[in-house]
Amino acid sequence: MAITPDLSPKPRLLVVGGGYAGFHIANDLQKTVKERGGVVTLVDPLPYMTYQPFLPEVVGGHIDGRHIVVDHHTHLKHTEVVRGSVVKVEHARNTAVVRGHDGGEFEVPYQDIVMTAGATTRTFPIPGLAEQGIGLKTVEEAVALRNQILERLDAASLMTDGDERRRALTFVVVGGGFAGVEAIAEMEGLIRDAVERDPRISQTEVRIVMVEAMGRIMPEVSEDQAEKVVEHLRGRGIEVLLNTSLGSAEDGQMQLINMADKSEAERFGADTLVWTAGVAANAVAKSTDFPVEERGRIEVTPTLQIKDGQDGVLEGAWGCGDVCAVPDLTGAGPGGMCVPNAQHAIRQAKRLVANYLAVRHGEGEVEEYRHESLGAVAGLGFGKGVGNPKGVKLFGPLAWLAHRGYHGYAMPTLERKARVIGGWIAETVFGRDTTSVENQETPRNAFLAAAGGTPEPRRFERRDEKQLSA
Repeated sequence: MAITPDLSPKPRLLVVGGGYAGFHIANDLQKTVKERGGVVTLVDPLPYMTYQPFLPEVVGGHIDGRHIVVDHHTHLKHTEVVRGSVVKVEHARNTAVVRGHDGGEFEVPYQDIVMTAGATTRTFPIPGLAEQGIGLKTVEEAVALRNQILERLDAASLMTDGDERRRALTFVVVGGGFAGVEAIAEMEGLIRDAVERDPRISQTEVRIVMVEAMGRIMPEVSEDQAEKVVEHLRGRGIEVLLNTSLGSAEDGQMQLINMADKSEAERFGADTLVWTAGVAANAVAKSTDFPVEERGRIEVTPTLQIKDGQDGVLEGAWGCGDVCAVPDLTGAGPGGMCVPNAQHAIRQAKRLVANYLAVRHGEGEVEEYRHESLGAVAGLGFGKGVGNPKGVKLFGPLAWLAHRGYHGYAMPTLERKARVIGGWIAETVFGRDTTSVENQETPRNAFLAAAGGTPEPRRFERRDEKQLSA
């Protein structure tokens, strides 16, 4: 163990994870716990929470990436913020092990613990995926994807080799859920606007492909709405390949597999591969002495208390959000559990706060979490959307307005709401910003060149060097 940092000796409510649920729990409890002589400690490897529903809009250039994150230190002034990762929880000893950025580990004792570590991208052992792909779970990925798209368009405009040009102008998204559909729709809008401003590229040269292993997309909406979205995407020139999976991405060669007979459906080159095919509970769940179900989620009761492995609950142990299997008492959730989304996480956080105060401080009554879904809305680019808020089927501008209205409201803190809405207004007045910050991956190259050093190759330059050496 490394030397323990200077942490408060007060009775601790330890919040593991600073995403939707963790941020709201810390924000709602920090003053109350402090007034009662305790301290709320939030542990997260990042110094901010990310409002993930806005990631596609960052890709599309509607919102600045910094504006969809909420800084922990700025907005959790009465919380003890620890930047690190919880790698082990021993509730039998009321102790968590935290790994800091230097790799050193130290123990953090607690009185109560809340597990809200969220979810990570779920991947499969597909050859080449790790080397060629990029996810869409973090703001860094969204910003990098936007820059990559614009850089590939700029590079392709000067390419004379036909194969290289086609590869640079080919964009693939794997996964047809909400995240994948929103991402590919925003990508198409960004690409179309950028191509219109570059006379050396034609929209007919661009290829945008969605790969979905199931027979339909967007299970969150009705089948007829999903079919309408497919028709809409195809009308924009996007290839939607259903019952198709990615078999390999080695060396940037996309091998697509027909799910019906497992035969190769197609093979082509693409420089941009986006993976949005699902999420998995944070692996820390398996490094605890809490009961974990088959999907790797911590088992909790409808009151959001962690189960003791039998018929009771563990004292001082709470959990909600994507890392937990929270029963859906409405019966609407798959497998009887709440789906992993922001709508549930935020509402579960509020119920957990109320129940915690009832158990620990005798304030109010313990109640079960029950939430009738408000429906789902997805943005498909500026002025376009799909959704079923309150069961009302919407498509087009009304769905887009519902999407922005709901998420603008749900975005934490007034300051961040103002920044997001300000970006929307600026885009409406001045249009989409298609500026490429292509050297963000290698920011020191200008200095290295001035100092006589050797510039670091960017991702695609490294690929080209590899091909030449071969």
